[in-house]
Amino acid sequence: MSQRTILIIDDHDEIRDNTAEILSLGGYRTLTAENGKRGVEVALREKPDLIVCDIMMPELDGYGVLHLLRRNPETEDIPLIFLTAKAERSDLRKGMEMGADDYVTKPFEEIELMHAIESRLKKYDVLHKKYTPSGKGLSELANDMRASGLLQLNLDNYNSELYSKKQAIYAEGKRPRLLYYIVKGKVKGFKTHEDGKEYITDLYSDGDFLGYPALIEEKNYDDSAVALEETEIIQIPREDFQQMIEGDITVASKFIKIITQNVKEKEERLLNLAYSSLRKRVARALVDIHGKFNSAGENKPIEISREDIAHYVGTATESLIRTLSDFKGEKLIEIKDGKISISNIEKLKNLLY
Repeated sequence: MSQRTILIIDDHDEIRDNTAEILSLGGYRTLTAENGKRGVEVALREKPDLIVCDIMMPELDGYGVLHLLRRNPETEDIPLIFLTAKAERSDLRKGMEMGADDYVTKPFEEIELMHAIESRLKKYDVLHKKYTPSGKGLSELANDMRASGLLQLNLDNYNSELYSKKQAIYAEGKRPRLLYYIVKGKVKGFKTHEDGKEYITDLYSDGDFLGYPALIEEKNYDDSAVALEETEIIQIPREDFQQMIEGDITVASKFIKIITQNVKEKEERLLNLAYSSLRKRVARALVDIHGKFNSAGENKPIEISREDIAHYVGTATESLIRTLSDFKGEKLIEIKDGKISISNIEKLKNLLY
């Protein structure tokens, strides 16, 4: 990652220079401004990664700086840490309500300021990282949030349950009571149509969370979930998760944005079911499932049943088997002991276009 830039706005020359020196020694590129008005000008020009700003200053105080930066689209997301000589609660509350990210009370220890900056930059990176609109993307977001401290979720505080193969985890139409985290195993989410046919909505594996959309949107489950093999799952009570989410609107909004994207992705997959050829649909399903059950660079075989793959594609099992046989003959996949290994992921992806 490139060197991060910190802007220090403070009218006290000694504090401003000392803070800049500390941060430079810590590996940051530093910019300084001697008053609020000048600070806003520098922020607009340089777009720093984070701003450390005194509250009580001539020309334009810290609240004025924050107000001007938050109303400008180019600077509204830059994290800002207030420096305040007053530890009065009302003073601090006002800054936080206006959108400050943190505060440090003067006089401060060097390590205290460094920790505040590192913490805010980590949280900024998580909130601005692009996550895929899928179960994997949401799980990656949740795990990044846990690592950065945005989500105060310690999985060691909760018991895990062992689900046997084909055991139900939750059912469509039921009220959500728990957030689920897969320690080890595989799970499918699915809907059952009126004619009894099954449509797989998503697939989950080690490190994935599931059941979160219903919890966040406070509605009944819109699909069911069942273990595809023996699966160890940590169960987190709904109240605990909702309290974590509701404690920070930025966390809640990030989850909701990805869930909204995830719904769009599922709608696109339904459209693909309707309009794509069977070869394309099977190729897309294999690429999707390979991505859900493999981390970057891995190529573990697909170990879910032909019936489940057919449900994911939205076709008859017999049609799927014929298509897999064609792919095997074309050396796109290998089939050994019933497990499907993808021989050439790029060629398989090319079938989609």
